Amino acid sequence: MKLFKLFGKKTGARPQEVEKESDEDAQEIYPGMRVEVTAMDGRMLFVAKLMGPHGDQAELHQYSEAAISLEEPLPVRIRGYNDRNRKAVYMEGVITPLPHNKCSVTELKVCRIGNDRAFFRLDTNLDATATMFSGLSMGEKPCKLLNISIGGACISSECRYHEGDKFLLKVKLLEDRPESAMFSQVMRIIDKGDNGFEYGCRFLELTDADQEQITQNIFAAQRLKRGRS
Repeated sequence: MKLFKLFGKKTGARPQEVEKESDEDAQEIYPGMRVEVTAMDGRMLFVAKLMGPHGDQAELHQYSEAAISLEEPLPVRIRGYNDRNRKAVYMEGVITPLPHNKCSVTELKVCRIGNDRAFFRLDTNLDATATMFSGLSMGEKPCKLLNISIGGACISSECRYHEGDKFLLKVKLLEDRPESAMFSQVMRIIDKGDNGFEYGCRFLELTDADQEQITQNIFAAQRLKRGRS
């Protein structure tokens, strides 16, 4: 966030506070921010990059392979994650489809900012591996993928890792798709006693292609899971 230097005559605290809050709101949204778009009833629509934000308008460039079909503008909720400040940004707007899996957004506004998770997480129970390249836990160890989003995952393991540890997480989300490999960092640890540990992890150094592949696999796994229920 910007730090303001105030010059000239004193004008009272209230105008300065208003100016600062307005500037902070503007800084919460930036080009390339990853966002999740849902209908007002909570239905997941797609995941995208927020591009060209200007005032109350922007564009959404979809990551997911499933293009939405709209006959008229649709009010939506947009949840983004500010990688710079590590905060969830909750927005609303009205989307209109454009060619090439894009949408325009009008009436865009920030509703609130929080420290909670920003993205949809798919619950799983899949075999996976975590590979450490240094330390006492060096080498490839088995683990379970408990849930995953485009920003991170939760795994369970009998191995003892520490906050800040980095490892390569490999998992096959779908049988007919290639294995996904994500460089990850431990952010939270839950000691489960005799059942080992659960680790909340965030993904590091993902390219746009990596994010798109993970998103496509998550959406495909979600559709398969819904089809079985």
